[in-house]
Amino acid sequence: MFVDEAKIFVKAGNGGNGCIAFRREKYVPRGGPSGGDGGSGGSIYLEANLNDNTLLRYRYNREFKADRGRHGEGSNCTGYSGEDMILQVPVGTLVFDDHTGETIADLATPGERVLVVHGGRGGRGNQHFAKPWHQAPREHEDGFPGEERHLRLELKLLADVGLVGFPNAGKSTLISVISAARPKIANYPFTTLEPNLGVVNADGGTGGHGTELGRTFVVADLPGLIEGAHEGAGLGIRFLRHVERTRLLAHLIDTSDSNADDPVPSFEVINGELAAFSASLTEKPMIVVATKLDATTDRTRLEALRDFCKQRRLEFHSISAATGDGVKDLVRSIADALDKIPRAVHDASLDLPHPSPENDENASGHDSLPAPVKKS
Repeated sequence: MFVDEAKIFVKAGNGGNGCIAFRREKYVPRGGPSGGDGGSGGSIYLEANLNDNTLLRYRYNREFKADRGRHGEGSNCTGYSGEDMILQVPVGTLVFDDHTGETIADLATPGERVLVVHGGRGGRGNQHFAKPWHQAPREHEDGFPGEERHLRLELKLLADVGLVGFPNAGKSTLISVISAARPKIANYPFTTLEPNLGVVNADGGTGGHGTELGRTFVVADLPGLIEGAHEGAGLGIRFLRHVERTRLLAHLIDTSDSNADDPVPSFEVINGELAAFSASLTEKPMIVVATKLDATTDRTRLEALRDFCKQRRLEFHSISAATGDGVKDLVRSIADALDKIPRAVHDASLDLPHPSPENDENASGHDSLPAPVKKS
């Protein structure tokens, strides 16, 4: 099951309470206060994991609470700190605060880690309240509460090329031919119900011993769009977020004799749906691909589409995924186009600081808070 949205609740561990204790030993006069500090609560991190491609694990399990810090003990013993919790999410996950809508992080790099809630600091024991005029203090601090947040996770698949077009335009057949992806293929609309990813080797290398792998890129096959998709018709436009990160769009149009729709208006309809979702999609470089060439005996509409693309200065290809005609040229043209398009630089300003769990004492502003002192 493909899940690309999830809402979760995260709660960091509370800090342990400080201890009230006094050192009483037979040969140690004036032992004094010896209450230890409470341990810090565990923090919660999100980490981008290359092996995940769905948020399914957060569909049913939606509450996550880190371990609390243990209370302080006598003999100036500090309580154990709570264990940090690391939640794995797919690469390409956007993290939002569900209440404010604030963007917390964009985990677009494998292994990237972000701190989402910080554990509470442990309270101080009575050893810290000893003064020359107050030598037997019975005050201590309770531990600070850990942070908590309601998060919204949104997955945007990372791909170089996005395949868009009407249902039954031949997108799934093409990705099954040029990559190892095996999407469902059938002769009816909306066969594809969720995005599929495929890795394409443009230069034909196998990557074996002594063989160059060549240029590779990732293709995303999206469920088909229809007119009115931005208003919820068909499967709507909810999957279009997965082509927002792509560098190139391949617009597939069925020009076969069995398709009664005119290719040029079909192109305009899909472009209108892309614009309704995000203006940035219409600004992406695009290659127009006429499909099902083996089933096209009347080339009139095909040539009309070719002329239309020439006027718009759009690169045009005609292929038959079933017979392989034009497929290799298309793949090489896509690779050539990608070579000229720089990869987007990940905006690190969207991320929170992400210190390692082992060294995050200064990652929170809890130390600046007034201490809730309690007297016994």
